[in-house]
Amino acid sequence: MFGLPRTQYTADHELFRESVRAFVAKEIAPYNAQWENEKMVSRESWKKLGENGFLGIQAPEEFGGMNIQDFRFSAILIEELGLSGCSGPAIGYPLHSDIVMPYILHYGTDEAKQKYLPKMISGDYIGAVAMTEPGAGSDLQGMRTSAEDMGDHYLVNGSKTFITNGYLSDVVVVAVKTEQRRSSKAISLLLIDREMEGFTKGVPFEKVGLHAQDTCELFFDNVKVPKSNLLGEVGHGFNYLMTELAQERLVVALAAVALGEYMLQATVDYVKQRKAFQKNLSEFQNTRFKLAEMTAALEQGRIYCDQLVMLHNEGKLDSAMASAAKYNMTELQCKVADECVQLHGGYGYMWEYGVARAYADARVQRIYAGTNEIMKELIARKILK
Repeated sequence: MFGLPRTQYTADHELFRESVRAFVAKEIAPYNAQWENEKMVSRESWKKLGENGFLGIQAPEEFGGMNIQDFRFSAILIEELGLSGCSGPAIGYPLHSDIVMPYILHYGTDEAKQKYLPKMISGDYIGAVAMTEPGAGSDLQGMRTSAEDMGDHYLVNGSKTFITNGYLSDVVVVAVKTEQRRSSKAISLLLIDREMEGFTKGVPFEKVGLHAQDTCELFFDNVKVPKSNLLGEVGHGFNYLMTELAQERLVVALAAVALGEYMLQATVDYVKQRKAFQKNLSEFQNTRFKLAEMTAALEQGRIYCDQLVMLHNEGKLDSAMASAAKYNMTELQCKVADECVQLHGGYGYMWEYGVARAYADARVQRIYAGTNEIMKELIARKILK
């Protein structure tokens, strides 16, 4: 990379970056291969993240957080996880802190905040969000999981699929139908936790990539959910999802750029020592031009994302901006993955090489958090309104 100065980051930010980088090098990278084999990260790793203050830093101090309302710190954590090449942790940890936890902070009752936030910040509880169903992906209004109002509680029935952090999850933000009609006003959000009878999980999926991510199905069979676990107001769930999805898509974009940078650096290191026709691969014009193209594109992506982080800090990041970032950066990540595998030749197809795993991990980035086709639709709506 050119190393353009990132002037929006202060000395305090860089000290935080150093501490995160040291933690990732010691507590995450050495165990990633083991976690890939086990199809999930260890609960111990979550506890260590909590002990070091890396979970829920934006939460108020009364819950154990640091009350840091500066998203640059979250961005640093996401970047450093991505730069390690550990895709599973790079997706799972930020989802817990920067995607699940904001729902509770912004819409949860005082009772729910007291019950769940301290445990999530310590790493004792792992968070997930459940929207997608076997018959309803991007079409949220087509979901079938229902929540019947029983007076002092809701009775939830249905299932969710492709749930990140699903198998280890202790508390889940679940999108449900509180009215049986196809309308955005029929959707509400409930917190369902591991102690509730009738809440069960499938085994982690056998996925193409993200092998260290415990993605699975969730099942709800007459689960009694207290009214205190309703997030916000009944029928407002769709609006809450649309509001919080902007940050979720920014998180995905930040991870995409960092994982792209990881692949590029691994490829630079490889071509400097790999020989063909008695020359290092780095001496061939095609290699040099490909590296130049990827470097320029990732540098532009990094500057672009930095600007969006600052806009988000100011409360100015809208859905179209976040959708554009998610679309552009995940497309770039997949392109970089393909080019890096090609420059590695046959070795790029061997699982022991980081670029092979990163190649497999990258593809789903264009699907979850809203498919890239949906991202283009959201961008177009802003253009044409």
